[in-house]
Amino acid sequence: MRRLFYKAGVCMAILAFWVAGLRTAAAAPDPLIAQAQKAVQKGIAYLHRVQEKDGSWSHYPGTTALALAALLRNGHNELNDPAVARGIHYLLHLVKPNGGIYDDRDPNLALPNYNTSLSMMALYLTHNPAYKPIIAKAQKFLEDSQFGATDGMKPSNPFYGGIGYGSDPDDHPDLSNLATALEALKDTGVPANAPVWKRAIIFLQRVQNRKESNDQAWAKTGPNDGGFVYDPLGGSKSPQGYRTSYGSMTYEGLKSYIYCNVSRQDPRAQAAWNWIRAHYSVTTNPGMGTAALYYYYHTMAKTLAVYGQKYVVDTHGKPHDWQKDLIRQLIRLQHPDGSWFNTNARFWENQPALVTSYTLIALAYCLHPNS
Repeated sequence: MRRLFYKAGVCMAILAFWVAGLRTAAAAPDPLIAQAQKAVQKGIAYLHRVQEKDGSWSHYPGTTALALAALLRNGHNELNDPAVARGIHYLLHLVKPNGGIYDDRDPNLALPNYNTSLSMMALYLTHNPAYKPIIAKAQKFLEDSQFGATDGMKPSNPFYGGIGYGSDPDDHPDLSNLATALEALKDTGVPANAPVWKRAIIFLQRVQNRKESNDQAWAKTGPNDGGFVYDPLGGSKSPQGYRTSYGSMTYEGLKSYIYCNVSRQDPRAQAAWNWIRAHYSVTTNPGMGTAALYYYYHTMAKTLAVYGQKYVVDTHGKPHDWQKDLIRQLIRLQHPDGSWFNTNARFWENQPALVTSYTLIALAYCLHPNS
């Protein structure tokens, strides 16, 4: 009996030691996460330093909204950070009677749809109920700006279901603007049965290199690789040009399908996912090189978080922990002053305030993918 108690005591001691070991392992901080958090704090300090006296960043609503989103997604708010309060105050002064949120002093830079989308997301992230009426009007502004919503356009028109910048009389829609608008509408709670989603799917099919679902003539002779291009006429920003799929647009296309209630198992979504698997990268924007690289990073992080995939298993069977891969790359690219910017100036990516905001948003999705 004494031996039995002795053995039981030894087993209990071993079990207690094992549990204590598990607790210690669980409590041990991940050095990479600690480095990422340090990089975030340096980036936030940079944004604080370069905020303009009027509360904006770069005197522009879109850049301001992105900077606010970067701060808000990393734990700052109107109550604990005066920079957020000043930035929100700047955006509120740009609210138009039609529901748009943009600066119309220079028509060439107004870009009403783009700036409204980003601004309403920033206002939403404050979770301040005072802004609900403003957000509701902005939702309607964006929904009405969709081609085919109020202009009588027929679904057979290649532009049907898209959204463009909105400031040019000859405005035409593109995937980037549509994706930004859809994200704003989804985040702010537009119902899943709203017509905007069904119209958007028609457009999304026409910017995907997939001849089974793309009814445009260019798609029949395109690469049929499942990736996405910029516009429904087959236009691509890639150096390879017409009909060429590329990274940032393919992530935007997949994310937009999901927001439009297309199942992840749907052949259209799977075709996009397989393109992503075949072109997985955290060093370049596939098909674009260094152009729009930080826009790519922030879109990649958002899409993979929304898709809900911890690992991307590439077409060679190699699994990639995208969060850690992206964190390592972004830490490596941070400049000593805490900022990020691209040496490739295309798409304004030589502007540190803009690019630092992109990066902080990407890191927020890496650190808190379910938030």
